[in-house]
Amino acid sequence: MNITVRGRHTDVNDRFRRHVDNKLAKIERLNQKVIRVDVEVSEERNPRLADQRERVELTIRSRGPVIRAEAAADDRYGALDLALDKLESRLRRDSERRKGHGGKGRAKLATMEPLPEALPEPPAPVTRPAPPVRDEPEAVKVSPDENIVPIPMDGDGPVVVREKFHKAEPMGIEQALFEMELVGHDFFLYRDKATGHPSVVYRRRGWDYGVIRLVEE
Repeated sequence: MNITVRGRHTDVNDRFRRHVDNKLAKIERLNQKVIRVDVEVSEERNPRLADQRERVELTIRSRGPVIRAEAAADDRYGALDLALDKLESRLRRDSERRKGHGGKGRAKLATMEPLPEALPEPPAPVTRPAPPVRDEPEAVKVSPDENIVPIPMDGDGPVVVREKFHKAEPMGIEQALFEMELVGHDFFLYRDKATGHPSVVYRRRGWDYGVIRLVEE
């Protein structure tokens, strides 16, 4: 199992790297399919968030689904412990599911209603002078599956977008919901096994989950 430690807008010393190696050694005992664990350390600059100044994100790459956890604390050692607790819980959940003990209960699911065929005419656009043409900034590669993409804009800027890529086999809604839980996100992008449509499952108010499907006219 390879462990990769990197800092985002902060330095990571050898002492912390050794601490990470020791802490993550037991992950391989929980899941022997683990190939690599990515550890990202970042620092919160806002003084009002001093108790969450250090953030640690753990991402497991394996022959199964991606499993991810993150946590923040006043120091990176505490943040690592919190993130590791979450990660171990998700690893056990994945192990139980593979053994056939998961999937109890049913999640409520809401789908987006189709739009009506006739829509009101949109108001005429307001004509504004075109902004000056700027060179398109290049994306900066920060990890094998992630880019930092600066987007030029008028006024204060540029806006920075974190662009991520992930591979996934076509799957059903139940598997997509499960993998969403494993990465700890409020949404999950996947390709539906039955229809082939790109789809997103997400958490929503009033229901457990919702799903949006992208269809071509």
